Amino acid sequence: MTAMATTTNSALFPADPAVRAIAAELYATVAEAPIISPHGHVSPSLLAEDERFPDPATLLLTHDHYVTRLLHAGGVDLADLGVGGSDFDPRTAWRLLAGGWHRFAGTASGYWLEREFEELFGITDEFTLDNADAVYDRIDAALDDPQLRPRALFDRFRIAVLATTDDPLDSLEVHARLARDRVVAGRVLPTFRPDAYLDPESAGFASRVERLLGETAQPHRDFASYLTALESRRAHFIAHGAVSADHGVVEPYTAALEPDAAEQLFQAALRGELDAADAREFRGHMLWQMARMSVDDGLVMTIHPGVHRNHSSSTYARFGADSGHDIPTGVEYVRNLRPLLESFGLERDFHLVLFTIDETSFSREIAPLAGFYPSVYIGAPWWFIDAPDAIQRFRSATVETAGFYRSSGFIDDTRAFLSIPARHDMSRRSDAAFLARLVVEGRIRPPRAHRIIADLVDAIPREVFKL
Repeated sequence: MTAMATTTNSALFPADPAVRAIAAELYATVAEAPIISPHGHVSPSLLAEDERFPDPATLLLTHDHYVTRLLHAGGVDLADLGVGGSDFDPRTAWRLLAGGWHRFAGTASGYWLEREFEELFGITDEFTLDNADAVYDRIDAALDDPQLRPRALFDRFRIAVLATTDDPLDSLEVHARLARDRVVAGRVLPTFRPDAYLDPESAGFASRVERLLGETAQPHRDFASYLTALESRRAHFIAHGAVSADHGVVEPYTAALEPDAAEQLFQAALRGELDAADAREFRGHMLWQMARMSVDDGLVMTIHPGVHRNHSSSTYARFGADSGHDIPTGVEYVRNLRPLLESFGLERDFHLVLFTIDETSFSREIAPLAGFYPSVYIGAPWWFIDAPDAIQRFRSATVETAGFYRSSGFIDDTRAFLSIPARHDMSRRSDAAFLARLVVEGRIRPPRAHRIIADLVDAIPREVFKL
């Protein structure tokens, strides 16, 4: 039995019986379709090493900042959950999760975890403090089963494509080994993520650039050599199967600078002498340069802006990055992206996927941009808004302007490997519900709705990410 095969109920379908019946019919056609995950953060070493998951808390709790952040908001110390490598007792952490389980009612995190409990471990009872130890023991015993090792689960989940996120100087040896040994049925692809090498205000920027220049054997310490080094590493990624480059910027500001101006900013950046305005200008020019490189080498360019990273200084000092306190901010696209789109927006082989966690920008900016520029695609809801109600709002905000075929397909963007099928299943159910309403309202004919939902899970992400 596949991981999601028992999820045949009407979860996430509309309450109206007529709409619900059509939603169920649409969903049934894609329920077992392979998963295409072109952007995420699962480590390729998980599949290369294929080791037993250590314990239920480490597997399902510690590394999922969707979960740990909400427990922290309820008064739990992140150290007691093992965040940031803290020494912790897994069973005690599990009891903390059980004691705070009521806090996840109505959240996407709670929905995904319940699906994992049910589909992978056969646990259907309400999770409580009273049964926390019994649930822990049941999951821990199940993890001895070879069919619950990472590679077996990868195939069980029907993952056709899984993209990871990788440092530009990663050797990609693990990816090469996975491709060579073919230990899983699907493709595991690296993704070029150069943020720390493009932002002069990031910690260690100058030393990273020096290492980049050194490892690509650049003879000079100038801006042209810096660009050549980045191009060389992109070529390395492409040779190892990469199809996209991802940019997690605060704002999608772009600037086309003259070579002399770029050189001056680059040299000042290496000396640590840029003020905030000049640092913004350099970042904006490098985002423009990344688009230029994508036009040249074909890597899909994805932009994930609008996050205030490490909002709590004390939490960052104790637990490091990715510990649950990255907070969304408002983002402006039309003016910020105009220099980039003036230069490359009409290049038909250039694919630019715009993500947001500022929902107001979907209908105001992103959908209209995607509805004109052949290069621009609407990124799916991610992070705080990859949830059922947010997906409905996303479709309502974008379809009337740009249709379904200017969107990216679902993006799970997760480190939580076991949640991947639950997340994709949620997206398929949500889209089935949206399409069913349009069918009932006479806005889409049933055969067209069936075509659209099939394309949303396969043809669309394959086109957008050049798969």
